[in-house]
Amino acid sequence: MSNAHMLITITLIALTTIALRFLPFWIFPPSKQPPALITYLGKVLPRAAIALLVVYAVKDVSIVTSPYGLPELIAILAIVVVHVFKRNTLLSIATGTLLYMMLVQLVF
Repeated sequence: MSNAHMLITITLIALTTIALRFLPFWIFPPSKQPPALITYLGKVLPRAAIALLVVYAVKDVSIVTSPYGLPELIAILAIVVVHVFKRNTLLSIATGTLLYMMLVQLVF
């Protein structure tokens, strides 16, 4: 790829990214109420995305062979407990990740 082609490609990628970032603000300005469907999706999609990530993370865990999914279960329980008490998503994720890695590397 020549330098001109690279420059054109990078420019197009940057412009597309900028357009996609600003598109929701152009379609739904603050002075205009968004449609009910958009409001509904804004409420349910974050939870659905997290649920999808959890399912993906534990889909290959075997509960019939050692360690029987214990590191995953302990880490998930720790995430839930930290989140219930602290209500801090980043702290919950960091705690679960660190605990899981310690369990896998040092215990199981």
